[in-house]
Amino acid sequence: MNTFLAIIVIFGLLVFIHEWGHLVMAKRAGILCREFAIGFGPKLFSFYRNETTYTIRLLPLGGFVRMAGEDPELVQIKPGYEVGLTFNEEGKVREIIINNKSKHPESKVIQVEKIDMEHDLFIQGYTEDSEELVTYELDRKAAYIYDEKATQIAPYDRQFSSKTVGQRALAIFAGPFMNFVLAVVVLILYAALAGLPVNEAQVGEVTEDGVAIDAGLESGDSIEAIDGQPVETWEDMTSIIQERPNEAMDFVIDRNGEEFTVTMTPEEREVPEAENVGVIGVMAPTERSITGAVTFGFTQTYEYTTLIFNALGMLITGGFSLDALAGPVGIYDYTGEVVSMGFLLLFQWAAILSVNLGIINLLPLPALDGGRLLFIGLEAVRGKPIDPQKEGLVHFVGFALLMLLVLAVTWNDINRLFL
Repeated sequence: MNTFLAIIVIFGLLVFIHEWGHLVMAKRAGILCREFAIGFGPKLFSFYRNETTYTIRLLPLGGFVRMAGEDPELVQIKPGYEVGLTFNEEGKVREIIINNKSKHPESKVIQVEKIDMEHDLFIQGYTEDSEELVTYELDRKAAYIYDEKATQIAPYDRQFSSKTVGQRALAIFAGPFMNFVLAVVVLILYAALAGLPVNEAQVGEVTEDGVAIDAGLESGDSIEAIDGQPVETWEDMTSIIQERPNEAMDFVIDRNGEEFTVTMTPEEREVPEAENVGVIGVMAPTERSITGAVTFGFTQTYEYTTLIFNALGMLITGGFSLDALAGPVGIYDYTGEVVSMGFLLLFQWAAILSVNLGIINLLPLPALDGGRLLFIGLEAVRGKPIDPQKEGLVHFVGFALLMLLVLAVTWNDINRLFL
């Protein structure tokens, strides 16, 4: 259950921040954002605010921001339709009732002759009691109502495609960018709570299952020398201990200005794909510093980014097997391992996942943010947009292939973990 809750919280946060980046930059560009969703599938919860419906959906596999103009309108009003109209105080059409007009007896019923909800914003038709053609101006925030569900119209200047290349690129890029920002913030919090390692030959904490606790070592003890060899840094101390497992050594300890000697035999510990090392069961000393925490947040995010890019490069060149990739099942399993190692490590794990999500989304692949940015870049070079139908087909095929890859990786996870 702890693992499940950790997954829900971490992935919910990662998806929320990613989609929030899209939402903020899209709204700053004046794009009408119809929906901000966490998850896919049936709605579990929703509320409406500032032109946008915020929803939580059943399947926690991602999220989306539905911007006006990206997809065709689900409902189209054609000549010959009978619709009901309601008006605002200025006499402009506020609502267009497409069906269930009996539930809106106050509306004026007309037979549509012509309608433009994008550019000139008008509706033209014949009323029930007159054969005279009448024209009504649409309010810029008018809504059409179908099955008692209201959808705000999207004038062309509120649509995604009407914005400049730069505005659209920023709206798309903002999602992955916010994942990097989240990683920095989470790592700063981790460093502020856990402290930063100090390169001093000093005992930070003593573990309960090591030889150091049996020898009487305490937090704050300084290691002055090992077998007559002076040590000054944590690296000096650990290198000697690691190189001599199962060998008894004399440690000169300084505690509050008083020196004494203890004998300890480092225990041998296995290290994957390396020689076994010696350990005595102590942790490095730490310090808490705002400046250090901020620096750690940026530098560690950079290191995670570099590692992931290196892994992607090895994947392309064949130095990294697809079998080593982790899908949803594998990530769930790894999260369970992190949960068992302590709450603070979840901060680092969340940062790694956030950087990974940001990088994957920036790859120039169809259906991902990077693929959309690629099409926007091609438009900038060509001086005109790619045919929307062709672009949509590419994204659809790309999404299908991406889902196949997810299924393949998930099957590998299941084989590795359960079979």
